[in-house]
Amino acid sequence: MSPPPPPLGRSRRRAAAQALDAALDDTELVAARAALAQGRWQAARALLAETGDDWDRRGHRVTVLAQEPYCAAWAQDWLGVEPDSGDAAVLLALAEVRRVLRGKGRPDQAREACRTAAALAPADPTPWLGLLMLEHAGATGEELLRLFGEVRARYADHHHAHHLIVARLAETRAEAGPDPLHEVYDFANWAAEQAPADSPLAILPVVAHAERYRVLAAAGHEPGDPAASGHWVGRRARQVMKAAFDWWLEWEHEGHPRRLVDLNFLAHAKVCEGRGAEAAALFHRIGEHATPAPWSYPDRDPYPAFRAARDSALGTA
Repeated sequence: MSPPPPPLGRSRRRAAAQALDAALDDTELVAARAALAQGRWQAARALLAETGDDWDRRGHRVTVLAQEPYCAAWAQDWLGVEPDSGDAAVLLALAEVRRVLRGKGRPDQAREACRTAAALAPADPTPWLGLLMLEHAGATGEELLRLFGEVRARYADHHHAHHLIVARLAETRAEAGPDPLHEVYDFANWAAEQAPADSPLAILPVVAHAERYRVLAAAGHEPGDPAASGHWVGRRARQVMKAAFDWWLEWEHEGHPRRLVDLNFLAHAKVCEGRGAEAAALFHRIGEHATPAPWSYPDRDPYPAFRAARDSALGTA
């Protein structure tokens, strides 16, 4: 019997893990996360104190730190030293939410942790973001919108919360098939229009388009290869993509903590639309910072899908 072949693609798997890092390009966050993984929560404390009330950045940093497997234990240690710390309570709350989403925690415990954090930091939308993440799949639409309202009452343009609502709205009436008047498009257009002119929520209609494709493809209404779908080439879709790309050209926010999420959605749309030159400009900005969504839609391995799309757009396939 011949020996089994050696493991394949080990370096590619490492590259994929680095490229799909939820921290994106936030080097301070990467350093604090590495310290937290070793039980040194003081780095996370300093990072969140420095972040202050930059709510999108705070939400991004807390949700990424909370992914560390032992984050809840280290946040508990922090609370033991500083029992009135809103930052520690928020980090513990999101860590408990992450544990539930991994199938390891108790939903009631996570809810209680979020409520405790909300009481300690009443102006902070992040505990409510945690509840929105926790209830995203199972709550009624009415309950989800109530939680979304709590986030918006504290920060109306919250990037992550809007993405969560769009993903959930896209899942309604999957059996109906393609519908250019679907409510997810209405919501995304409304959110983009009510936001300030320079708000990254201008990209939300593109996100809605990708999320609806995910649902339609899973239901068998669209092909599994998004580039083979007509979903991005109708008149309305082209208007949405053009408006979002024009916004990016005028208002690109190099400092927004989740801008690479938007750029991945926009590059994906341009690839599917067949606009290679525009996609290439976006890939240059993205670099190696791929995001799982939307490259994984509907059920693809995201990193190879990203690399193939990027290589083709850049002319290196």
